[in-house]
Amino acid sequence: MVDKAQDIQDFMAGGKTRVHIEDPMAAKKFGYDLLARLERNGGLSGQPLVLLCIGTDRSTGDCLGPLVGTRLASTSQDLFAVYGTLDQPVHARNLREKMDEIYRVHQNPLVIAVDASLGSVDSVGFITIGDGALHPGAGVNKKLPPVGEIHITGIVNVGGFMEYLVLQNTRLNLVMRMAEVITQGILQTVSLCTKKETREI
Repeated sequence: MVDKAQDIQDFMAGGKTRVHIEDPMAAKKFGYDLLARLERNGGLSGQPLVLLCIGTDRSTGDCLGPLVGTRLASTSQDLFAVYGTLDQPVHARNLREKMDEIYRVHQNPLVIAVDASLGSVDSVGFITIGDGALHPGAGVNKKLPPVGEIHITGIVNVGGFMEYLVLQNTRLNLVMRMAEVITQGILQTVSLCTKKETREI
């Protein structure tokens, strides 16, 4: 049997997080990795943390972000301010407006951007976390401003040809499962932050 603590440590030693929704440890790995990235980016020193969930409910493949935002908005967590839900989505038409609002409401926020992505056949079902900005709309040739200091992407389908049609024909079941893993991973980070603060008191 693999030692779970060692498994997580080995996983976090890499530069970029990549977990598959079939991995039973996916949410836990995700949570530890996101916590480490927040610490490295100064996000646990009182800086406002904003989760920007990008996408639209008009496309099954592009509703990953709003699904995550909706699920987190219904919890009692207060570590992250959440923007982008099924009821109030953040998408290509209002992204700049929402970014202006975020920087107006929050002083020097650390933004974590969440969005769906297209990739190779072998990458479908993987969730990636990385440092640096997300480039929304790049997969469908839209020119939008890069957003965030940390990005989270879920590869929902195969890219490279007729991306709009591919997103429209993505299985909702896959997207919902990815949203659940991301949500549970973020809540794992919240739990770890709470334990960390309790130990420091």
